[in-house]
Amino acid sequence: MTYRYGDVRARMRVRMDEIHESMRLIREIGKRIPSGPIAVEPGRMPAPGDWALSAVEGWRGEILYAMTAGENGQIHRCKVRDPSFVNWPAIQWAVLGNIIPDFPLINKSFNLSYAGNDL
Repeated sequence: MTYRYGDVRARMRVRMDEIHESMRLIREIGKRIPSGPIAVEPGRMPAPGDWALSAVEGWRGEILYAMTAGENGQIHRCKVRDPSFVNWPAIQWAVLGNIIPDFPLINKSFNLSYAGNDL
């Protein structure tokens, strides 16, 4: 859906659309999951260099986790990408055509993290 204006109300409507689409996807995926036990191989430790990538939906958007294993199954590296990191560039487009005193309202309507650690 495309909304005509890029104001706070339009962004709220987009978020509501996203919520409804997420609920639809969860229901659809839930129907496709095969039945049966879910288990991890007993005693299996990750080998050094094994890696995993995971994306979860946070209230600001996608939170991305990337991890690599080290010696003895320990975590060697862990990188978490906050959704604000990828959303900050959108502000430059949202302010176009607005006056400077409107910037605080526009900025806070995105409600992005300044530190990138609001996970």
